[in-house]
Amino acid sequence: MKPTTTMLLAAALAAALAACDADRVPAADGAADDAAAPTPASDAPGSGLARYDGYGDMRFGMGEAEARAAWGGALNGEPSDECHYFSPAWEHVPSYFAFMVDGGRFVRYDVGNDREVAPGGGRLGMTEAEIDAAYPGRVAKSPHKYVDGGKYLRVPADDGSDGVLVFETDASGKVTGWRAGLAPQVDWIEGCS
Repeated sequence: MKPTTTMLLAAALAAALAACDADRVPAADGAADDAAAPTPASDAPGSGLARYDGYGDMRFGMGEAEARAAWGGALNGEPSDECHYFSPAWEHVPSYFAFMVDGGRFVRYDVGNDREVAPGGGRLGMTEAEIDAAYPGRVAKSPHKYVDGGKYLRVPADDGSDGVLVFETDASGKVTGWRAGLAPQVDWIEGCS
């Protein structure tokens, strides 16, 4: 290869790597990776912020304005007096990750992606048996309303909070989504509908 071609390839590679770096999300502790653009720590997907009593600095029962401020990042969705969801600006498919507000209070979050890990280790793609093993003696099961052979696996908090996890499985017993929140909203099968 000629020196000019090698230098052009090296420059193109450096530009491509810099572009990838700009899209990275900071670590859970809020420290940015190398040259990543500053982003609030709560904007980090899969950052281990899922809790029985909320998500990151957001706690169930907070007023909507307080929960939005606790998030600290850009959000999609407008405040409303009705039950509704808002989601992080980076989440282009709200069914993959969104926060529910009902009665003016943050009461639930829904997860349909494999980045987030539930308190206790549950996540999308796990089997019913793996959920049973992760939450021994705590899983209450009921049939899925819309999926023949599917189930709802309900797990109460073990941290003294009122939070509950609900995992949904398909007919093969694999988790297809999960949510955390307060009763009764965490048990609402169709979200705000």
